Amino acid sequence: MMKRSRQFTVIASFWILTLLSTTVYGQEGNYKDWKAGVASVVITPDQPIWMAGYGDRDRPSEGKIMDIWAKALALQDADGRQAVLVTADLVGIPKRLSDHVRDQLKAKYNLSRSQIAINTSHTHTGPVLSDALVSIYPVNARQQKDIDQYTDQLGEKLVSLVGKALRSMQPAQLYSGNGVTRFQVNRRNNAEATLSSVVDLNGPNDYAVPVIKVTDKNGKLMAVAFGYACHNTVLAGYKWSGDYAGFAQAELEKNYPGITALFLQGCGADQNPLPRRTVELAQQYGKELAAAVGRMLSEDMKPLPARLTTSYSEIALPLSALPTKAELSAIAETSSGYKKRWADNLVARMNNGQALSASYPYPVEVWKIGDQPVIILGGEVVVGYAVELKRIFGQDVFVLGYSNDVMAYIPTAAILREGGYEGASSQMVYGLPSPWRADIETLILQEVLQLAKQSEVPIPGSKIN
Repeated sequence: MMKRSRQFTVIASFWILTLLSTTVYGQEGNYKDWKAGVASVVITPDQPIWMAGYGDRDRPSEGKIMDIWAKALALQDADGRQAVLVTADLVGIPKRLSDHVRDQLKAKYNLSRSQIAINTSHTHTGPVLSDALVSIYPVNARQQKDIDQYTDQLGEKLVSLVGKALRSMQPAQLYSGNGVTRFQVNRRNNAEATLSSVVDLNGPNDYAVPVIKVTDKNGKLMAVAFGYACHNTVLAGYKWSGDYAGFAQAELEKNYPGITALFLQGCGADQNPLPRRTVELAQQYGKELAAAVGRMLSEDMKPLPARLTTSYSEIALPLSALPTKAELSAIAETSSGYKKRWADNLVARMNNGQALSASYPYPVEVWKIGDQPVIILGGEVVVGYAVELKRIFGQDVFVLGYSNDVMAYIPTAAILREGGYEGASSQMVYGLPSPWRADIETLILQEVLQLAKQSEVPIPGSKIN
């Protein structure tokens, strides 16, 4: 009896191992789990051009502190579903460039909008792009030609980058987790000039450091995608750099040779790194952020099963009352700088027979990587959205801003009521004809909920999951 029992145990063990082998490696012995590929490309302009982010600059760039980069992480799940995450050391990506890149990726690699996420770090020491922040920069015709040429070349580089990442895919394992670091300061609630004497900082804030770890099938680290919700505005000179996010990526790639580190900007539109304005501070914050990521990499992170779902939509996000031509002409006559350029540009459009749009096609995207939900929003999203979305979906959700199209600040209803730069005047900088309507927060959150349902993202405590 004992002998027969041992035989049964051996036979059962054999079939269990065979079943596991078939499940993991497939019918023909192919590894059947995640596949991942990474690629990177330098996007530092090879000639002086105008720099993005600050309206008080009066000349093009003058050298570099470090190269700026675009990077891609391509993923494929066990059923062959793919998605590509692109990151770039840019202040933002405008709709025309983003649409062109995503259209090319559809044509070349059959990737839909829902399978592509382009996140920008919002460094203020990167290049100006065509059709971005059109009212802020006093560029002349020759400088605009250089900007247009760089933008076209950048689009080609981003398409090629994604192709390289897709071709490099290999069997992989994915993990996720949230770290923490605390150099962001809510700039609407804390005065930078008096920060040294402040005892208690006022919020809201989001100190989370979302991390996705990618290893090969043997556990060797291949890539890490990590985020933080804070402006990349430590530096403000005339030299190219990725700011604190660039230093963080460089630090991780130094500490883990052979990996690719990708930075993801969160909902940091009202968050500044403070104090700031020196290279040494940018390096310090970069090392702090890299240390937070390093801690996560050294701890047990949540393994992600090889299942990927993605969803995407564009909603007509409404603007408030549009200005008349007479009102714009009056502003142009009595203003200077970006306000005058904003009014002049809108009047010129109206004179050319173009009606001012009362809404904007705002991009919303939701991914579920294994069981890790990722919410991906366009524009300069304030931290209140991350706070509310974490209240709805739980503290482990990743929330990204500055993705797919950076067309304006995205304030909460409270900030719209309060006004100020994020709530009102920033619309002029971006060239929109008026501030947003008061209900945009509700519309965005409702769309996230709809897409979350499509991507099978659960809502803790909800009966509709």
